[in-house]
Amino acid sequence: MSDQSPRAVVLLSGGLDSATCLAIAQRDGFEVYALSFRYGQRHAGELLRASRIAAQAGVARHLVVDMPLAAWGGSALTDQELTVPKHDTVEGIGSEIPITYVPARNTVFLAIALGWAEVLQAHDLFIGVNSLDYSGYPDCRPEYIAAFERMANLATKAGVEAAHRGGPPAIRLRTPLIDLTKAEIIRCGLALGVDYAQTLSCYDPVDEDLACGRCDACLLRRKGFAQNQLSDPAPYAP
Repeated sequence: MSDQSPRAVVLLSGGLDSATCLAIAQRDGFEVYALSFRYGQRHAGELLRASRIAAQAGVARHLVVDMPLAAWGGSALTDQELTVPKHDTVEGIGSEIPITYVPARNTVFLAIALGWAEVLQAHDLFIGVNSLDYSGYPDCRPEYIAAFERMANLATKAGVEAAHRGGPPAIRLRTPLIDLTKAEIIRCGLALGVDYAQTLSCYDPVDEDLACGRCDACLLRRKGFAQNQLSDPAPYAP
């Protein structure tokens, strides 16, 4: 990446979507600064995957931030007393907001990403949200993304200065996966050389390494690979 490449902050969880999002950012010519969070998630093994993905991709920097969202719980991903829903098929996944939704998680993560982007003088933030194959998370919807981007341009020095000049918004929140199915995301990532064996998408892994195979994330991921007539290279529990 040349010194003239624009910088971008990419939220990198260590899962399939965020790894694909990082690859897209690099394809589009950005110098990537990857941002991950240790927030008390039961699937904290994804952070090891995030580190491997960032190293393989050769990002400019990979930052892991401690953000104790588990302190107040409210989600099966951060509260060990709550149970992660499991199903035998994708059809078992409901359309309501699931208990795996972490209250305000994307808002908190994007706010921190926005602060880092200001320091880096980066004008682009990438997040791998998807509104088609997910169970109705409120902070994965296009209207939420548009609202956060508007707020970002009101709340930052670069945004205010751009508005005073009468130019386009300075801060851009990029969601390249938002209108794609899981199968389409996988095809895109494979074309960009993403090593999906390094990713972990499971909400409730066994020993922090083996995917359970039956949570919503696992079922949607496996469906995506099956629709591409491929086997998922991630390791699953028996």
